[in-house]
Amino acid sequence: MEELLQKYMNAFSRLKRGNTKYGIAPHKPILLLSIIELVDKGLVVRNAIEVNANLVGTFKENWQLLVPTLHHADFTQPFYYLQSEKVAGVPFWFLQAYPGCQINAHIKSVNTLAAVCAYGYFAEDLFLLLMNKQSRISLKHLLLDDYFPEHKANYLSMKQTGEGYLHDQIIDVLNEPEAQYRRVSIHTEEDMFVHSGLFKQLVPKTYNNQCSFTGMKLTSTFNYNFIDACHIVPFSYSHNDKVNNGIALCPNLHRAFDRGLVSVSNDYRILVSTHVIEDDAHPYGLKQLAGKDMLLPVNENHYPAVAGLIWHRQNVFKG
Repeated sequence: MEELLQKYMNAFSRLKRGNTKYGIAPHKPILLLSIIELVDKGLVVRNAIEVNANLVGTFKENWQLLVPTLHHADFTQPFYYLQSEKVAGVPFWFLQAYPGCQINAHIKSVNTLAAVCAYGYFAEDLFLLLMNKQSRISLKHLLLDDYFPEHKANYLSMKQTGEGYLHDQIIDVLNEPEAQYRRVSIHTEEDMFVHSGLFKQLVPKTYNNQCSFTGMKLTSTFNYNFIDACHIVPFSYSHNDKVNNGIALCPNLHRAFDRGLVSVSNDYRILVSTHVIEDDAHPYGLKQLAGKDMLLPVNENHYPAVAGLIWHRQNVFKG
């Protein structure tokens, strides 16, 4: 293990980085630090690192803490170009495209990258190394000492507090009162990607990963959640990704809500359209939900906004 660790410590200390007018590019070490952090938090448990809100948000948070120069905080750049790094002449980072897709060049849009790339993955020996806590600590401190020595102390201090970019995005999505007193940045495509991804994660969590209409709860050991975050007022119309513009629904009811076959009253009772045609004897029929109270989050800040429910009934629901 020690010999393997030394091999990768040598590789991590010699990352190839572009020379720009602002100095040597810091992107690759920031990405590696971000992945190590997600492993530490238990958010990466298998050798398949997805382009999601956790990774992009952590990358942007670490960038803000460690990079004082005017370099562009482009997550997609190191995610692609880390493939050029090698140990003993062999690459240690790879990208796996979705079936029917190819990644033959740097994809500059994070949304396009997420749509094309199923995941990135490490050489198996490096991933096994990252699963070891002491090895992660050694690699993290090497990256900080070699590339960001002047900002290491502040970085470690801020990580202890839990404050930063990702925290601010989360409290904004959760509609927490403290978000009103912070300047939450949602200006770039990556900001919007993180915000939208957090909405998809946090809405089901506020409902204890249950369908708010049926109580169905289904997760998996791979951290997959089969309950959807459903916008009440569509994002294309409202540009609102706060949890009080969302309801946790199982996929079939998500579709029914979007198509106006179900809705919710101001006192949070389930409404079912009179236009529904179904087998009344079926145990999972929609009509059996009519008039029932929907499940609500524990925190009232997370309740569906009444103004949004009114909009849905007036503009989508086919009563």
